[in-house]
Amino acid sequence: MSAGRLEELAKHKYISLETYRKNGQPVSTPVWFMIDNSLVYVVTRLNTGKVKRLRNNPAVRIAPSSNRGQPKGEWIDGKARFVEGPEAGRVIQMRKEKYGLQARLVSLFVYSKEQTVVIAIELSS
Repeated sequence: MSAGRLEELAKHKYISLETYRKNGQPVSTPVWFMIDNSLVYVVTRLNTGKVKRLRNNPAVRIAPSSNRGQPKGEWIDGKARFVEGPEAGRVIQMRKEKYGLQARLVSLFVYSKEQTVVIAIELSS
């Protein structure tokens, strides 16, 4: 993945994360994201549709987007994996730093009730 594409992506607050149903139909979801070591990270709840879809198919596409998921740039192919342990803790801290009070409120009201999952996305060249 070129550094220029990651730098351009980093200028945005949201990405549209496209995952795939078992029948191959794409489903796009706007999400917050963080970039570190050429990986794009997403934090979400364990019981979301995107987590279920990623367990069946790790292929994804992402694009910078509005908070409603409207793409604002080119789609980039990638492969997702779930992250645990110290790496996941570091990503959650990065989210707090990037999104500030919003992230803390979401953690308090949404993520406190459900287990969280950290997703790492390795982008194709």
